[in-house]
Amino acid sequence: MVRIEAIYDGKLRCTATHIPSGQKLATDAPVDNMGKGESFSPTDLLATSMLNCMMTIIAIAADSRELDVSEMSGSVEKHMTSGPRKVSKLEVEISLPPELHSEDRAWLIKRGLACPVHKSVSEEMEVEVRFY
Repeated sequence: MVRIEAIYDGKLRCTATHIPSGQKLATDAPVDNMGKGESFSPTDLLATSMLNCMMTIIAIAADSRELDVSEMSGSVEKHMTSGPRKVSKLEVEISLPPELHSEDRAWLIKRGLACPVHKSVSEEMEVEVRFY
């Protein structure tokens, strides 16, 4: 169990605190929803969580087999819809080091696709993942 506490700072900004570490994270409403867009929006964090979770699970799996994925990188594009306003699609791209053997790549990809965030999102949300 992890506890996160948040306060509303005004002007559509919230600050969350990760209680175990004390780290703080600010969110702003996006420009297209009455905000300033000066930081991650809550839905940006959802997209970021998907990408970072997949990359973290891949790194954990790689470490268990002493595979070097230190050059791994990725990106995510978030698509919104209105009525109701929600995240409709995430397009995730992850670049794995080219020197990985094909069987190691396949094993790491399978692990990444099984990350907790990927398993937790609504089936109504389209998630497209490409590995390079």
